[in-house]
Amino acid sequence: MSAAQTLAAPARFELEAKRSRFIAQARHVDSPEQALAWLREVSDPQATHNCWAYRIGADYRSSDDGEPGGSAGRPILAAIEGQGLDEVMVVVTRWYGGTNLGVGGLVRAYGGAAAECLRTARRRDIIRWLECELACGFELAGAVHALLDTLDAQKLGEDFDENGLHLRLRVPDYNGDLLATRLRDLSRGAASLHRIETPVE
Repeated sequence: MSAAQTLAAPARFELEAKRSRFIAQARHVDSPEQALAWLREVSDPQATHNCWAYRIGADYRSSDDGEPGGSAGRPILAAIEGQGLDEVMVVVTRWYGGTNLGVGGLVRAYGGAAAECLRTARRRDIIRWLECELACGFELAGAVHALLDTLDAQKLGEDFDENGLHLRLRVPDYNGDLLATRLRDLSRGAASLHRIETPVE
């Protein structure tokens, strides 16, 4: 399983529909508060509408900002979800060009601008980490270190006592179950692994 993705850098895309101008802007956000602060920063008070949506994990929100209900915010959110992105905020600003687009035209313009903005944006993985404590006998130390390397685990601390090796480590959450399974197989159940935190970034 691979990590979820977000944006590696802010992105921007512009389109015109029946003389209405649409500018989509997108960026990575860590929290709803950061998303709304960025909205205040990039919204143009001279524009006709500043419509937006964000998704941060299970938290999502959108706004039509005066456009007909469901014609702007939801298509923007659908663009984020359609691209499989997380921790992303998109603002689509419209300057009215004198011709009504209709609800279908608005859905296509707002959703299309957001989708194209995200499609061309640079991306990066979101890695959430599980912190664990691992204990094993000295005879398994080399094999355990090799296993940790294959699963992108990071060693946070290492101690030894008469019973063997004690490691504090973190592993990408998508490798957590795999680490537990391989460690059990490698040690025939003799090694122990305890998760000590919920996923963190």
